[in-house]
Amino acid sequence: MFDYDFMRTAFAAAGVAAVLAGTVGFFLVLRGQTFAGHALSHVGFTGATGAVLFGLSPLAGLVGFTLVAGIAMGLFGEKLAERDVAIGMMLSLALGLGLLFLHFYTSAATQATALLFGNVLGVDSSALLTLLLMAAASLVALAFIGRPLVFASLQSELAEARGVPLRFVAAAFLAIVAVATAECAQIVGVLLVFTLMVGPAAAAQNFSRGLAGGVALSAGLALAEAWGGLTLAFYTDWPTSFWITALSGLVYFASLVARRLAS
Repeated sequence: MFDYDFMRTAFAAAGVAAVLAGTVGFFLVLRGQTFAGHALSHVGFTGATGAVLFGLSPLAGLVGFTLVAGIAMGLFGEKLAERDVAIGMMLSLALGLGLLFLHFYTSAATQATALLFGNVLGVDSSALLTLLLMAAASLVALAFIGRPLVFASLQSELAEARGVPLRFVAAAFLAIVAVATAECAQIVGVLLVFTLMVGPAAAAQNFSRGLAGGVALSAGLALAEAWGGLTLAFYTDWPTSFWITALSGLVYFASLVARRLAS
């Protein structure tokens, strides 16, 4: 399997995206913002199709649109009701624009399919370097806001009383989620972002109650699912995204069983 250059590149790209997704996804689930991750994936599709329409890189449009949308979602509302309305409006607007872009560029059907379901085997060395730099910057930013983010996630009212800038923290975190979403889309596509960003994180929170251990376990599970999916896809010739999704589902349901047995 590793005799092929494209497989080595695919494993590296999937590993980078999975570690970032698992780490960021843990805090996404902790904050109850999985809907935001779902919305940002669809926003990313709109950005990518718009970029293709204007002759730009799909990755550039994917990252650009998700970053703007993520920051906007964070600034529009920190309270649950306000946040859901802001996310819902951004999602509906993005889907409408995506439909318009596809209407004007109907020849992009192949690229649209790759965006929807991912094509990790098509990642080249330059794209891999871009993914690596984006992941490194995102993890550094997450470490920088880590303490106020955890404080605001667990005790928002107390954090606000202590002077934690909730809107800034929310906007910064969703900007990081946007980058992670863009990376996941390169591996499993925008429709299956939950596979790497939410599945491992939810399973990790069922298996572990500690913060540091939970984050590490979430990243490890995402990495194992991504590499396991690539391996199974190579030997079965079935879609990589299917195998990653199947493994993510199996691990999550196993975590539910383990939690019930432990209780």
